Amino acid sequence: MYPTGLQVGIQTSSRVNFVNTMPAMHRSPVHQRSPVQMRKTKAHSTIAPPATITETELTALTRAATEERGLAMDGVEAANSGHLGLPLGAAEIGAVLWGKSMTYNPEDPKWINRDRFVLSAGHGSMFIYSWLNLAGYDLPMDELKRFRQHHSMTPGHPEFPNSEHTTPGIESTTGPLGQGVSNAVGMAAAEKMAAATYNSPDHKIIDNHIFALAGDGCLQEGVAFEAAAFAAHEKLDNLIVLYDANDVTLDKMAEFTQSEDVITRYKAMGWDAVVVDGHDMEAVYTAIENAKSDNNGKPKLLMCRTIIGKGIDEVAGTNAAHGEAGVKFTSDSRAKLGLPEEKFYVSPETREFFKGRKDELKKSYDDWQATYTAWKAANPALATQLQDAIDRKTPSVEEMFAQIPARDPEVNEATRISGSTALNDIAAIFPDVISGSADLHGSNKNYIKAGGDFGGDEALGKAYTGRNVYYGIREHAMGAILNGFAYYGLNRPSGATFLVFADYMRSPVRVAALAELPVSYIWTHDSVGVGEDGPTHQPIEQVSSLRLIPNLDVMRPADPEETVGAYVATMERQTGPTALILTRQNVPNLKEIPVETRRNGVIKGGYIAKKETGDLKTIILASGSELSIAMDAAKELGEGVRVVSMPCMERFDRQPDSYKEEVLPTACRKRVAIEAGASAMWYKYTGLDGNVIGVDRFGFSAPGDIVFKELGFTSENVVNTVKSL
Repeated sequence: MYPTGLQVGIQTSSRVNFVNTMPAMHRSPVHQRSPVQMRKTKAHSTIAPPATITETELTALTRAATEERGLAMDGVEAANSGHLGLPLGAAEIGAVLWGKSMTYNPEDPKWINRDRFVLSAGHGSMFIYSWLNLAGYDLPMDELKRFRQHHSMTPGHPEFPNSEHTTPGIESTTGPLGQGVSNAVGMAAAEKMAAATYNSPDHKIIDNHIFALAGDGCLQEGVAFEAAAFAAHEKLDNLIVLYDANDVTLDKMAEFTQSEDVITRYKAMGWDAVVVDGHDMEAVYTAIENAKSDNNGKPKLLMCRTIIGKGIDEVAGTNAAHGEAGVKFTSDSRAKLGLPEEKFYVSPETREFFKGRKDELKKSYDDWQATYTAWKAANPALATQLQDAIDRKTPSVEEMFAQIPARDPEVNEATRISGSTALNDIAAIFPDVISGSADLHGSNKNYIKAGGDFGGDEALGKAYTGRNVYYGIREHAMGAILNGFAYYGLNRPSGATFLVFADYMRSPVRVAALAELPVSYIWTHDSVGVGEDGPTHQPIEQVSSLRLIPNLDVMRPADPEETVGAYVATMERQTGPTALILTRQNVPNLKEIPVETRRNGVIKGGYIAKKETGDLKTIILASGSELSIAMDAAKELGEGVRVVSMPCMERFDRQPDSYKEEVLPTACRKRVAIEAGASAMWYKYTGLDGNVIGVDRFGFSAPGDIVFKELGFTSENVVNTVKSL
């Protein structure tokens, strides 16, 4: 909504027109506008556009915007599915971005110094597909014609290149509202970190901007607010968010659900925020260029007043325009726009314009390559580090283990403490590893020593070269920002909080798994062993529920050496995220198991921790802090008992059938599993003849050892359970 009572105007020639922009919820009835009236009202701007676009350019960009509207109509009509509102309403914004303002090279879509564009409002995906095609990316028109079809390059919502889709120019997987704009915050932080790390006084090789196009739905989501506060606090002035403000959400006109003063809210957080006529390309261009050139420590919000579904008069400006309701009017609408009957039409003039734009950008790209070559010659060590980061160069598991010394077998400690040591060992091997926490570094123990603190406030001891990110109490934003770091591609990010608060992060964790991002999560205080803090802080269902997310490895190591294995596994994995589930309480160092067996066993997900000395009669499975309990029970039960450590079900399930049979012979059906969490998932290993010792109720406040005993996590209970089978 407009700022309360703010007078905003657009200068046209020698006159300035002003409108009252009081939010609809605060207007008297005389000021209320119907949807039809709203879509016929010209949006106004706080930006007075100078003549910065030539008449020739303006003509070409206007033509391109019209043809992009046609492509969007045709794509949604062909699929009989999709969202027309944003692609039509934001067409001029797209024309300015790809036709004038953004720096990119369609021939090298992974160029490290390209501007990034994130379509946070991912439902409007025909917008980005159309512009990528027009701008010359390797996204053929035939793929636009296959919008939302199986195995096409144009899925319903944009997907970061992965094993299912490879669409050049897509910088992040979006669709869950608020995630994309928060990813953009992470990318902006990553750019700041890269610029501070690699630029030299003589050579600037990183100086790109991050753009995001977001709608009312994105900004209503709490994650966007969390991320925006972080962006302002860390002075991410390389971030430009274009807010497609069209007074519409899916259900109703936006006034049904929002009345806040968005401009003032963002200014209060520390952003620069202006109102722009989103259909006035000169105004949009001027606002973007001002934002790009103003390195004042403030991220930029450009509130672009637009008409949703512009071009289809029957629905424009109403919530009906959001989806495909306008499809039945597209033939007449295309004709009114001056488009020919030919579907998916792009004029030769538009193709020629973007060829010229591509040639112009190529000159800038070639100039950058010359600077990059000179920088590499002057900074060979940094050049190697940067190339390793780009390539995600990773030593073998054996090489990583060789660089991490064995732990003191006499020391019993919490795996979060073991994790601290392992993280710092890993950080010494990988200079691109970064860590962070949602206000819990002291508890999570995930601080990279001598790594410095990330941020833009030198008075607080921060620098953009810092490897420790302080997210504040913003778990949801942390998850999305971690994804942004991963999308940017020059860091191996990890973030930490208590496991019970992982639920706050669930949406970005799911997206990371879908997008196959190598992000690491460090979630500590992993069970009812938390103790005195009680059931609000004692995880029960969290580990099992996380195991339900496809492509997320969930690792719950049992002792210091298994923890080393878990951290090495996170670095080895390139195709998805990993969750490290660590204890608050001390656990024994299981020194009776060889170091190599523990470390390599974790890499495989499960292994034989104690082999039977006689005929195999019983298998006890365990993970994490319960492995030592299983080991003690096996000693009492005698020679026919095997103990299997199962720190990561996902890794174990990916092993060859021969290995799984070696560890869990099908002939042995007498099995018991023990884990201080929900029991259901363990039955896939114990079967109908086995049993599981778990927690299928909430815990209670008491010292952790008492909670464990009361809930049956004792070797005595394991022995009795085995004997009862």
